[in-house]
Amino acid sequence: MLAHHVLFWLKADTTEEQQSAFRKGLESLQNIETVKHFHVGTPAPIERAVVDTTYTFSLVLFFEGMEGHDVYQVHDLHKAFLDEFRGLFEKVIIYDAN
Repeated sequence: MLAHHVLFWLKADTTEEQQSAFRKGLESLQNIETVKHFHVGTPAPIERAVVDTTYTFSLVLFFEGMEGHDVYQVHDLHKAFLDEFRGLFEKVIIYDAN
């Protein structure tokens, strides 16, 4: 398995309507055939020094391996998501693990 974890910080002036559309865009990515497990969320209300709650959205995808991840990266749904929403990102950090 390969885990692909993406943390998004949206710009401060992002409206609630834009955030809702962004979340729906993230949810559309679960329709990519190589995605085996999917989770989208927002920071949990956990107050510990080691927990980062500064991001806006978290996306976690699991693939059977690198090949599935590579298909995802060039998939039309992924490209459409980036084209529509990249202007809302202030910061993005990705953690990939196998």
